[in-house]
Amino acid sequence: LEPKADERGRFVELFRHDQPGTSRYGQVNLTTLYPGVVKAWHMHKKRTDTFVCVHGMVRMGLYDDREGSKSQSELNQFFLGDHSPLRITVPPGVWFGFKALGSVEAHLVVLTDPAHDSKWPDEERWDPVINEIPFDWERRDR
Repeated sequence: LEPKADERGRFVELFRHDQPGTSRYGQVNLTTLYPGVVKAWHMHKKRTDTFVCVHGMVRMGLYDDREGSKSQSELNQFFLGDHSPLRITVPPGVWFGFKALGSVEAHLVVLTDPAHDSKWPDEERWDPVINEIPFDWERRDR
């Protein structure tokens, strides 16, 4: 993302229909995490989610569980937020989760494609710690 700042404040384009991963959407959500909280693991079989952390900082974990994918079984992580303005798109079949860093509540804007359907939620969840994903949510500075 490219924040533009002047004496009045900041402006950031979060989503544009002509950018990869944001050409169409079904819903836009806000999710928050209290300091130190982990929200993980989530995976959608059909839905694509795009995330931007607009306040605070989060550590995002990704695990590719897609059969035949070039990055199958790979782990990845990103730091998103005030100090790292990124937009991350998660395709179907990739597990994802977040941990809030620092001492403030983190705010994430989520663009989904398509909208959530409570009758067919298209969501799988695993426990953040007890699962098949070899990802450690503990702090690394200790």
